[in-house]
Amino acid sequence: MEQNIDAAQRLNPERILALSTGYWDSQTLLTANRIGLFALIADEAMTLEQVASGLGTQPRGTRLFLNACIALGLVIENGGSYACSDLSRAFLTPGQKSYLGDALRYSDDLYSTWEKLEVALRTGAPQMPAQMYTGDDPEQTRHFVYGMHNRALGIGRVMADLVDLAGRKKMIDVGGGPGTYSALFAQRYPELRSRVLDLPGVVKIAREIIESLDASEQVTTEALDYMRDDFPPGNDVVLISGVFHRETADTCRGFIQRASQALESGGLLVVSDVFTDAGGSGPLFATMFGLNMMLTAADGGVHADEDVAGWMGEAGFRDIRKIPFPPPMPHRIVTGTKP
Repeated sequence: MEQNIDAAQRLNPERILALSTGYWDSQTLLTANRIGLFALIADEAMTLEQVASGLGTQPRGTRLFLNACIALGLVIENGGSYACSDLSRAFLTPGQKSYLGDALRYSDDLYSTWEKLEVALRTGAPQMPAQMYTGDDPEQTRHFVYGMHNRALGIGRVMADLVDLAGRKKMIDVGGGPGTYSALFAQRYPELRSRVLDLPGVVKIAREIIESLDASEQVTTEALDYMRDDFPPGNDVVLISGVFHRETADTCRGFIQRASQALESGGLLVVSDVFTDAGGSGPLFATMFGLNMMLTAADGGVHADEDVAGWMGEAGFRDIRKIPFPPPMPHRIVTGTKP
């Protein structure tokens, strides 16, 4: 007993205390994004009274809220006027190329779901049915698809640098969501034509995103349930990004087999996702992402890139490569060539 007390006295509990109140920070950010604070003060600094009036909030609470945002590095104050910090102006102001506000709206939708982590652990059931954000609820579906788009803009630009598609002309983007990856690859490779395959409620929104990226001539969409429907054949590339984390290992193996059938000889399979190290206990973001997927998909979780590479080898793929994104990005790519 005394040894335990001595050990506790030598340790610093700061990490535990910070973890216990981490939701204070995230809820402040999500609320600021939801009520439109950053859009309001993006172009000109405003007084407390102007901010409260613009947001429809009470001045006393608004002052406390703005002070918290200042401490978080999201707002700056000068002479009694408040404005966006460089950080929030770059990533949280609508209209910016690096805008992440829609991605935060999806995180906002997930907030109450994380309260039910214990329920998910005890029942084994997701606490936000996937149908809610893939078609059944139009508003949540829009948050989800545009949230994927916000994230995919940065991820896709890096992916286009890491994966060489020179000379390849026909691609299918399985579970392609907003179509962002296909559009970015199309911008890089003018001869490439891609079809984004996803559920009807998702591809309906994807079409407007693809058009906004001026990629409609090269990128088309097709409604497809990738769990049940065959993949269209005769392709140079099959891209499966952000799909494996929703499915079991056996289902992922099945995707790889169906991708092989959809590829011509010499075709390239590209699987991109948040993957863990071997064993699954790191890195931290990937482990937490696995919990998030358990909460939002019946078979949701996270796989190791080493396992995915092994499944590709079992399916007959050659020249298998594991490609990490540059830090701090948590994503990884596994590629393989069909003989």
